[in-house]
Amino acid sequence: PWVILNDAGGAFAMGAIGGGTWHFIKGARNSPYGERFRGGMNAMRSRGPIIGGNFAVWGGMFSTFECVLKGIRQKEDPWNSIGSGAITGGMLAARGGWKAASVSAVFGGVLLALIEGVGIAMSRAFAQQPPAIAPPPAQQ
Repeated sequence: PWVILNDAGGAFAMGAIGGGTWHFIKGARNSPYGERFRGGMNAMRSRGPIIGGNFAVWGGMFSTFECVLKGIRQKEDPWNSIGSGAITGGMLAARGGWKAASVSAVFGGVLLALIEGVGIAMSRAFAQQPPAIAPPPAQQ
């Protein structure tokens, strides 16, 4: 359970910082010339925590489903993340009906499959190659 809280807190921090930065820039650009800093700060204060909360909900649900899948399957592999992404996407869109939930579930699963695939490819690409073993000397 502590992993879930840790992931939700980390997701909130990422969302609040990223969303705050995004909305600060957006608020500053949409403000009159002399009020750009104040407009950016107001937009950041009003929207940053909301984006952080949205990220926290997504991260908390994802982590919960991943822990459940790890417990059910008794193994830790990329399929847990892919399934968790699909379940999270479907659950967050469930209020929109079956069609919206299924589209979001597929999108969440595909997105996590891409993320896991890139992670696996990067780890293989940058893995240290074992040293070459010289052939034994020829017998005479």
